[in-house]
Amino acid sequence: MHDATSACPYLEDATARLPLRLPIRALRRSEFELRLGEGDRRQGLLLYRTACPECQACEPIRLDVDTFSPGRTQRRTFRKTSVEIQATVGPLEPSQEKVDLYNRHKHGRDLAVGESEIDLDGYRAFLGESCCDTFEVRYTHQGRLVGVAITDRSDSALSAVYCYFDPDLSHLGLGTFSILTQVELARQWGLQHVYLGLYIQDCASMSYKARFLPHQRRVAGQWTTFERDKS
Repeated sequence: MHDATSACPYLEDATARLPLRLPIRALRRSEFELRLGEGDRRQGLLLYRTACPECQACEPIRLDVDTFSPGRTQRRTFRKTSVEIQATVGPLEPSQEKVDLYNRHKHGRDLAVGESEIDLDGYRAFLGESCCDTFEVRYTHQGRLVGVAITDRSDSALSAVYCYFDPDLSHLGLGTFSILTQVELARQWGLQHVYLGLYIQDCASMSYKARFLPHQRRVAGQWTTFERDKS
């Protein structure tokens, strides 16, 4: 277990504490279900849950598949992008093609500040290995790979781990399309929740998740529902 404070990757001048835990074996879906419910996230073979000393800005967020209803703009994006993009499900398969696409996404969307490009070994450790049941959703455009969503599965939920895509196709709203695609997969498979990771109000790259309504956020140890404003 690694447990030390560091500079927060999301908020300037904040201190983060993200204890990393390595399961002694691969987790069964039922075991991973319990960890998701308690706010755990996964990175590679490791699990973590924020325990920052002076900040509670990170809130795990999830969608209830039965009650979630995409907004008008989200529905329009899904319909439009479904015509252009084909989505297929497959196992984790690290490749140089995916490494190159990941790096293009990070740099093309200004998400790589202070970071060097990842190589195949780094990609494999970050997105190509898992301690639970994990798969890829691959997005292709005219036969070309243009996006990948790494997704975990538990007994009754999907957990969106990471999504990257060709920044030249940002106009297609692939981030929104990917979330709605995973919601549709959860519906088809009879699952209850889709976890979207962490919501952070003051971080633009994390706050967009609040636009998916209604949703639930884990606040002070309790899952709390946030509804769409009907005013």
